[in-house]
Amino acid sequence: MARPWNMALGEVIDASKPTPLYLQIVHGLIHEIERGRLTSGAYLPSSRGLATMLGVNRKTVVLAYEDLIAQGWLTSHGTRGTMVSDVLPKSAPARPVRPELAVKSVDAKAPAYAFHAPPVRPLALPSDTRTRLDEGSPDGRLFPEEVLGRAYRSAIQRAARHNRMLYGDPRGSAALRDGIAAMLRTERGLAVGPENICITRGSQNAIFLAARTLISPGDTVLVESLTYEPAVAAFRACGAKVEAVGLDDQGVDVEDVERRCRDGGVKAIFLTPHHQFPTTVALRPERRLRLLLLARQFNFAIIEDDYDHEFHFESQPLLPIASYAPSYVIYAGSLSKLLLPALRIGYIAAPKAFIDAVAHTVSLTDGMGNALTEDAAAELIESGELRRHARKATQVYAARRLAFAEAVSEAFGDRIRFKTPDGGLAFWLTFPDEGDLDRIEANAPDLGVRLASSRSFATREDAGRGLRIGFASLREDEARKALRTLAKAAGI
Repeated sequence: MARPWNMALGEVIDASKPTPLYLQIVHGLIHEIERGRLTSGAYLPSSRGLATMLGVNRKTVVLAYEDLIAQGWLTSHGTRGTMVSDVLPKSAPARPVRPELAVKSVDAKAPAYAFHAPPVRPLALPSDTRTRLDEGSPDGRLFPEEVLGRAYRSAIQRAARHNRMLYGDPRGSAALRDGIAAMLRTERGLAVGPENICITRGSQNAIFLAARTLISPGDTVLVESLTYEPAVAAFRACGAKVEAVGLDDQGVDVEDVERRCRDGGVKAIFLTPHHQFPTTVALRPERRLRLLLLARQFNFAIIEDDYDHEFHFESQPLLPIASYAPSYVIYAGSLSKLLLPALRIGYIAAPKAFIDAVAHTVSLTDGMGNALTEDAAAELIESGELRRHARKATQVYAARRLAFAEAVSEAFGDRIRFKTPDGGLAFWLTFPDEGDLDRIEANAPDLGVRLASSRSFATREDAGRGLRIGFASLREDEARKALRTLAKAAGI
């Protein structure tokens, strides 16, 4: 025999829960109506009577009844009492239900519908109290907060004066698009204007928007055998068939790319040619030209993620592929390494027709960007503060890079292999004995250190394994301590 509705309601009212008692009663009564145990037109007890049944203050029940009457679930008939609204559809008769669907599900956290669950291994490491070894982030402590504050104040004042605190262009702030286009022209050789720029929420958003605009379900996207996992996830989320091609110490294996293209159907290739992610190697000029010839021959797009172009410590950096092949390249970049990742400013540079299509995609998902933050970033570019900070940060990171190399050798000796990178903000560390790597990944969390899994970079089984460890966000003492902990995790 089914339990009376008031008994079922009484079982879920709990003063220890964070939800206010009156809302628990509201939710419980709605659930009983939905279940069919309280039918349309049925009278409820008086507020005093229900309060006694539930063991709560009468005012709590009065508040719940008033809320339900205002919403249309109940109606009040003066001295006749309160009843379930007689205009509600008739529910199916109350019937026994599976335990997991009982009234306690009012507070359940699990959805009752199918959805795309996230992967077991998260794409980003959550923040916690442990030391986090990132994959190449800047040190946010280096950027002067008073400079950022002034830029925001200036952006807010200008927006107020010119009535720009409204919905805006899905391509982003005109001032920032101007500033980024000028930077790309003068520093990276791209022949672009503001019409070729769309501002995004960081480089990952740029990659996703490019994929969403470019790819149709079933299209093939090539990636290197070791690459940036969130990009692979973005392509797959857009319906792409992701296939891996070879990688060596000169960058992507263009012969492998050609073999795959001859099989047909390649829509795009995703590359990080400036500082390959995760290995840090630069794609050699002869391979860049060969790749471009293949793009022309087989008509595929090159998605060039130039995520940390600004930081190069040895020779003059190579120009982006987009600088000499703009019709074939979708260029994704970010100000996160120069400014702060928390500002979430990235961009796409591409032919105007593609940018207009990206802007439409932005309209579907975001509407527009954060105009005040974008204008503040434009102020930092225009005032020269960004360039001054880049010079200062580069000097700091250059010193940290050398100190990190020394600390790695001190901590691991001949148990590790690495090449000090010419640029970028991370090292690629490999282990002659992969047992050391296995022990690090197994033991580091218990020693208070979080880092990206070596398997997160691989797109095929025969890809090499290693750790990508950022050095820029750590002071020298912090880096030495973290590396000693990793060595301890390895049993060294």
